[in-house]
Amino acid sequence: MMPPFPSTDQFVHRHLGPTDADIQEMLATLGLQSLDALTDATVPEEIRMRKPVALDPSMGEHDALAKLRVLHDRNQVFRSFIGMGYYDCITPPVIQRNILEDPGWYTQYTPYQAEIAQGRLEALLNYQTMVADLTGLPLANASLLDEGTAAAEAMMMCLRVTGGEKKGFFVAQDCHPQTLAVMQTRAEPFGISLHVGPAEAIDFQREGLFGVLLQYPATDGAIRDYADVIERAHAAGALAVVATDLLALTLLRAPGEFGADIAVGSSQRFGVPLGFGGPHAAFLSTKDEYKRQMPGRIVGVSKDAAGKPAYRMALQTREQHIRREKATSNICTAQVLLAVMAGMYAVYHGPEGLKRIALRVHGLAATLAEGLSRLGCRVGHEPFFDTIRVQPNADHILKLANDRRVNLRRFDDGSLGIALDEITTVAEVQTLFDIFAAGQPVPFTVSDLAGQVNLGYPPSLTRSSKYLTHEVFNRYHSEHEMLRYIHRLQARDLSLVHSMIPLGSCTMKLNGTAEMIPVTWKGFSRIHPFAPAEQTRGYAELFMQLEGWLAELTGFSAVSLQPNAGSQGEYAGLMVIRAYHKSRGDGQRDVCLIPVSAHGTNPASAAMAGMKVIPVACDDRGNIDVADLEAKASAHRDKLAALMITYPSTHGVFEEGVRRVCRIVHDHGGQVYMDGANMNAQVGLCRPGDIGADVCHLNLHKTFCIPHGGGGPGMGPIGVAAHLAPFLPGHPVTRLGGPQSIGPIAAAPYGSPSVLTISWVYIALMGSNGLTKATQVAILNANYMARRLEKHFPVLYTGKQGFVAHEFILDMRSFKESAGVEVMDVAKRLMDYGFHAPTVSWPVPGTLMIEPTESESKEELDRFCDALIAIRGEIQEIVEGRLPRDNNVLKNAPHTAAAVTATDWKHPYSREQAAFPAPWVCDSKFWPAVARIDDAYGDRHLVCTCPPLESYSG
Repeated sequence: MMPPFPSTDQFVHRHLGPTDADIQEMLATLGLQSLDALTDATVPEEIRMRKPVALDPSMGEHDALAKLRVLHDRNQVFRSFIGMGYYDCITPPVIQRNILEDPGWYTQYTPYQAEIAQGRLEALLNYQTMVADLTGLPLANASLLDEGTAAAEAMMMCLRVTGGEKKGFFVAQDCHPQTLAVMQTRAEPFGISLHVGPAEAIDFQREGLFGVLLQYPATDGAIRDYADVIERAHAAGALAVVATDLLALTLLRAPGEFGADIAVGSSQRFGVPLGFGGPHAAFLSTKDEYKRQMPGRIVGVSKDAAGKPAYRMALQTREQHIRREKATSNICTAQVLLAVMAGMYAVYHGPEGLKRIALRVHGLAATLAEGLSRLGCRVGHEPFFDTIRVQPNADHILKLANDRRVNLRRFDDGSLGIALDEITTVAEVQTLFDIFAAGQPVPFTVSDLAGQVNLGYPPSLTRSSKYLTHEVFNRYHSEHEMLRYIHRLQARDLSLVHSMIPLGSCTMKLNGTAEMIPVTWKGFSRIHPFAPAEQTRGYAELFMQLEGWLAELTGFSAVSLQPNAGSQGEYAGLMVIRAYHKSRGDGQRDVCLIPVSAHGTNPASAAMAGMKVIPVACDDRGNIDVADLEAKASAHRDKLAALMITYPSTHGVFEEGVRRVCRIVHDHGGQVYMDGANMNAQVGLCRPGDIGADVCHLNLHKTFCIPHGGGGPGMGPIGVAAHLAPFLPGHPVTRLGGPQSIGPIAAAPYGSPSVLTISWVYIALMGSNGLTKATQVAILNANYMARRLEKHFPVLYTGKQGFVAHEFILDMRSFKESAGVEVMDVAKRLMDYGFHAPTVSWPVPGTLMIEPTESESKEELDRFCDALIAIRGEIQEIVEGRLPRDNNVLKNAPHTAAAVTATDWKHPYSREQAAFPAPWVCDSKFWPAVARIDDAYGDRHLVCTCPPLESYSG
């Protein structure tokens, strides 16, 4: 029942693209009377919900933000000097307003179609160059998820490089505790023995080490010369990983210069808000000879069809969808938006600006150390950068600090850590003196001490090499120039502000402005992840409410919000299953059945969880071959751990036999893991827990509106049935998880908490009925497009009654023989029409998988259909011989402005057909920045750092 006088700013009809009139027209095209009739025709009756999900009614935008503001205000923003890899910092307003808060940056897709992603790729190349320069290692990736998982990825990289025979890995005891805990979780499935102790006590031979991890500066601030340790490691055939701090490296000798093989860390303090732990972009850099063992994505430089330099993602044959369980990592999203911000921070400040910030932080820390020594505190004697460790009366000092709204770190031995940062002020240092003086007068001021402290380091620790010498880091230091640079790059990227991005399984839908606004509210963005619980009650209530909503929507008993990407949700879910089997004495269960149509991250995640992947066939309708499943489940009855299934299927169909599939697995002792990539077709209609799944991850960056951000941030929480709840991820710093926790799988307790506000607002705005209608409209939009296009392209798979789910696959394979046209030619030609391509050649080679989502209007759906139909006509011209097979609009696509305005035109079609093939293109043309890129050239001539693009020509 609708309440009296409802809000006038209701959001549901803003989120949904089609109007009610459009919906009726589209239903008529399908021969149906209502959305409920469409649900009956697409979703198997036996799995449909019998009653609506128990959520509150939809709210108006103003009311939802006001309700969230109440939670926000329950957080207390104390001044945190906790450190541990997390620092408050200044996000330059020009970066906050024009990147973090700009949908032209946060609604971009992963840059697989590089010709229309040149701006973001340049920004990521800047990031890689920044990391490579500061760490002194020549090759960096385009970001990882957080410092803890980056260190774990480095450990696994060392194992691959050294051949895997040795199984010992040493972690220095002064590494961040969350990093050590994440590595312990990752090491266990591979039988890796982690040895923890002081770096000087490493016994390389006795412990059979393949690698070591050293923290530089250490978690307590101490800076040590590790050259001798690394030399000993290399002599013993082990690799050295150094976890480090980019700001400190503007003053300290780079890890690559004293022998490190790999460097990892977080770029968070380069202008990215604390956000209670995330999202932040981690980094990994290494030597050139290890490039094919490197996890994550790498941006490189190639050339286009005209010989012009162009950016692209390099070495993609390492990625999961190709390598599957043999992939170097299961990560399919990075932290692109945050890496772009960190790279731009370095561009804006330049090498001298970064050094000034570092010198100021170090100067204040040195002044603090001198003052505390004069107050009688025992301060460590080793060199430090921004963090000092002191031995006072901890309990009394902590109480005094709390009274002054200051957070300090307490170590197990009772000593205290104080980590200063970019926003530290002279007044704050004076406040710290007051706290440690414990009520006694402080006989000096910061100004008195400032000129008396020694800011130098020993020669073995002092940086002498130059960094960030490239033009991009030395040009854009005025805000006007920076603003223009940011917008120049943004203009080279197609995003949802331009047109639909209809990628199957990626759910690129509206990221409502009201959903995005709270991300930068101070009470969410300025909180340290290890702040005391009494200061984060608002976050705690938000987590509790969101976990409850997600549990209700999925039919599960418990939810963990820790996984900070879909791939990490997969890994966490499988690790929970693994721990469950071990707790029952079934540790031998290590076989994971995975349909051949599954997401490429599925087999990679299973391998990371220590499982053996057994593929399961699909039938000619794209469904799981139940007979093959039953045979393999029976053959591996005693070792079956899990089945990984995506529902609706990766082929875009609600499989009728899904409950039977779950029963078969359960009958043979296994658990059912459901990949939640296609949850956008389930919300409000059916629930994974009711279907028979034991665990399911949810891509909040898909179904629940956290934006894609060009390839991250993501969030992949898992829901589990009651029997798996005791094994949910825990954390070494914050009490979290079940009594038999698998340990942490992310560095921060709640992954990337600040973006959870987006999903909270989305669910509050939509309510039970709105979420259900959104799912129905997503299915309607897909079926309407499929019906319009089926006369021109075969729709590869449909359900029992001839309908698809929320996505569908168009078969392009016949055109290769009839016209010499590949599916990638169609993808590139769509750029000339102003569109991003659908998913190309996955899950079936030679096809396009299309997912329109519920947020696209009928007008936009028709425009995209018209573009594909027109391209079909262009293919027909080739089939009939009116255009040659090697010189036509598809083979030469995309057409740049430079190409169509050139004096020389050697094509048998007009310039107008090339660049303006449809009426809407004439009104608003998005020009690809470069012509078709030569991928093979880029991999043969790998260049992954910049100087400026022009210097690569010729």
